[in-house]
Amino acid sequence: MNQRNYALDVFRGATVCLMILVNNPGSWEHIYAPLEHAPWHGLTPTDLVFPFFLFAVGNALSFGMPKLEASGDAFFWRKILKRTILIFLVGLFLNWWPFVKWGDGELIFRQWIDSKNPESGVRIFGVLQRIALCYFFAAILIYYLKLQKAFFAGLILLLFYWVLCVLGNPLDPYSITGWFGTNIDKNILGIAHMYKGEGFAFDPEGLISTLPAIVQVIFGFAVGNYIQKKNNTSQQNNFYEIISGLFVAGFVLIVTGLCWGMLFPINKKIWTSSYTIYTTGIAIFIIATMIYLIEIKKIKNSLTKFFDVFGKNALFVFALSAFLPKGLALIKLEDDITPWDWLYSKLLIQTPGAPENGSLLYALFVILFMWSVCYWMDKKKIYIKL
Repeated sequence: MNQRNYALDVFRGATVCLMILVNNPGSWEHIYAPLEHAPWHGLTPTDLVFPFFLFAVGNALSFGMPKLEASGDAFFWRKILKRTILIFLVGLFLNWWPFVKWGDGELIFRQWIDSKNPESGVRIFGVLQRIALCYFFAAILIYYLKLQKAFFAGLILLLFYWVLCVLGNPLDPYSITGWFGTNIDKNILGIAHMYKGEGFAFDPEGLISTLPAIVQVIFGFAVGNYIQKKNNTSQQNNFYEIISGLFVAGFVLIVTGLCWGMLFPINKKIWTSSYTIYTTGIAIFIIATMIYLIEIKKIKNSLTKFFDVFGKNALFVFALSAFLPKGLALIKLEDDITPWDWLYSKLLIQTPGAPENGSLLYALFVILFMWSVCYWMDKKKIYIKL
């Protein structure tokens, strides 16, 4: 594996690590503010995780696309359809898992639509499902239009999404109740199959808000392709040229995103176009910094190795971090505590200081556990590519 690949693996691994951190607190009632999503408009570090992962998907696609192009249409469609369907089904499986739940002291089957409550059922979309769809459509655009035209198609898609939001509800286009996409999701998906974490049916990974997220993958592809094209020598001057170009691109996108955000607010939950541009700029800044540290400063230590291990099995470990807690939730120990919650409920909850300390410490223990699984897999050369 060359160093440039290594830097991207470190970036992907760090993103997965942060994703596990924010998804596994000891208590959802005790979380430090940077580890929570912004309530609506605005941005926290947690709101960078998902777009960074889609950006990394684009990076990875840039390394695989030459083989897809060389193998012809039939191979291309077989490859992307297989991967898209697999990732989507794993996400749907995790939404339904563990297929049973406790009710009236017994385990009952989780129905696709609850017969007692027709507005309750298994959610169709989610993080992995959005990754699958964004990968699928970005790959098609890049394969058939090639990078330059796909890039401009992405910009048009961002503008088109903005127009849709405004025309969909001119009086109140950007509020959680006024955003037009929810009604489309209700009509196509059905209320029973939508996310209800806001207290009502609103899906932050629904159909319509997937449109601008596709562009995040295209941008990631463009950056990965740029790095490969420029990486024709190991001389330091070439490294400086690469990171200079990346820093300029990142700065332009950050400024553009902030300016656009004055008209089209930066918002993760409806994945606004300004949010796509802004988070892509930050991702490019971080990639450039990693290339500087790894390539020019030759920093390759236990920290980079820690994240690299996550990056090699990124989608697998993310799925595992959802699979285990939900499965173990069926097992009830003393005081109705599950095996997954035992460490926090019996020990870490007593951590001195603010209650957020114990909750954060628990999330760090989850990261270490997941890392140990990835480390063992890396040692055994086991790499699961969804």
